[in-house]
Amino acid sequence: MNREKKLLKNTMIITIGKICTQLITFLLLPLYTGVLTTAEYGIVDLLNTLVSLCLPIVTLQIEQAVFRELLEVRNNEKEKKKIISSTIVTVILQSIFFLILFIIIAPFFKNEYKYFLATNVIVYIFSSLFLQISRGLGENKKYAFASFVSALFTIIFNILFILAINLGAKGMLLGTMIGQGITAIYLFFSLKLYRYVSLNYINKEIVKRLLKYSAPLIPNAISWWVFNASDRLIVTTLLGVEKNGILAASLKFSTVYITLYNVFNISWTESISVAIKDNDLNVYFNKMFNIIMRFFIALAVGIISIMPILYPIMINSRFNSGYGLVPISILGSLFNVVVGLISVIYVGKKNTKAIANTSVVSAIINIIVHLVLIKFIGLYAAIISTLTAFVIMSVYRIIDINKTYFKIELDKKMLCKTVFVVMVVVVLYYINNIFLNLMSILIAILFAWNLNKNSIKIIINMLKNKVKKVR
Repeated sequence: MNREKKLLKNTMIITIGKICTQLITFLLLPLYTGVLTTAEYGIVDLLNTLVSLCLPIVTLQIEQAVFRELLEVRNNEKEKKKIISSTIVTVILQSIFFLILFIIIAPFFKNEYKYFLATNVIVYIFSSLFLQISRGLGENKKYAFASFVSALFTIIFNILFILAINLGAKGMLLGTMIGQGITAIYLFFSLKLYRYVSLNYINKEIVKRLLKYSAPLIPNAISWWVFNASDRLIVTTLLGVEKNGILAASLKFSTVYITLYNVFNISWTESISVAIKDNDLNVYFNKMFNIIMRFFIALAVGIISIMPILYPIMINSRFNSGYGLVPISILGSLFNVVVGLISVIYVGKKNTKAIANTSVVSAIINIIVHLVLIKFIGLYAAIISTLTAFVIMSVYRIIDINKTYFKIELDKKMLCKTVFVVMVVVVLYYINNIFLNLMSILIAILFAWNLNKNSIKIIINMLKNKVKKVR
């Protein structure tokens, strides 16, 4: 199987699990924003933000290293046992240390949600670790199904706790914790990880190698937390938890967009890591880079064009002041995609220091711009600062890859078309007239076809060939 077909196959497998879960979650937005107050929604979002900050600090990002190491030993059972045993034991010790520290400092904080923070951190640690082990072992179907299990049970328990038992924010946090816990249990037994875990296989050298790879990813992870989460803390502190609830609701659409990319990125990272030593890596990368960019550019434009109709349907009227934030947050996510597509080269080359350096600088820029602007433009400061930081990071990484490894060949004609169409669609978005909204959707559809017609024809031909073979 050639690289393109393998990339497409892995992406489709993972997409099935992820898309189903994201669709269900997305369709439940009216429930969450209708039942929870803006303050409760803001609290849930803020606690999830703090969980995402704790994870890389507690685990030292070792789960990222285990994926990369397992890629190279898929056919060596003994090495797999050494890597998995060493990793799981290390993570258990890290979790115990975290709990001891939490027990010591918890009495100093008078907050009814603090225990949800600790329990959610622990279950997320193990669900995340087992998901990365699944990827490393090449078990993409189980990875996809585990993602589906996670979302399904989270949603079931959210509905039970929020609607039936009326637990509010606590119910949503509890439902999330149970969903992640079930995911971890499912993966442990479906992957038969108990066969790989033994104290006899713990290897100090492997632990050192894993930490050498993962340590530079800690500042990178914290930087990504700054991009994705610090805005919530700044908004909560300076504008209030209600405003954070409005921000969180408006960002749900860009979150769906970036989640779709993250689905693809799982296969993309694996594909580039496997092909990193190939002589034609630059040819393969540039070909796929431009194909993928066309798709995600068209998707971003499409989401912006349809949001004037979709936003009032999906989001309760209490959150209407977040409407204007959506297009800027989508554009920020588009540049996030650019950063992600490029960064796989660093991962493949195991150059995690380069990832950390640029992420830290961009994160600092994000905070500075946000703090400078928030008094003047309120919530808009959060999304403008994120957009600015992602633009700077993407430009810098393109220049760095060009200097260090090979030249990234951007399709300049495509970029010119994109700038023009984005300007038109965004202007029509803010005018918010029903006839102009329909015109914007038509423009987005024609633009998507123009950018992706060759790829669409190839996929259609592949599907036709598959049908013929089945017959």
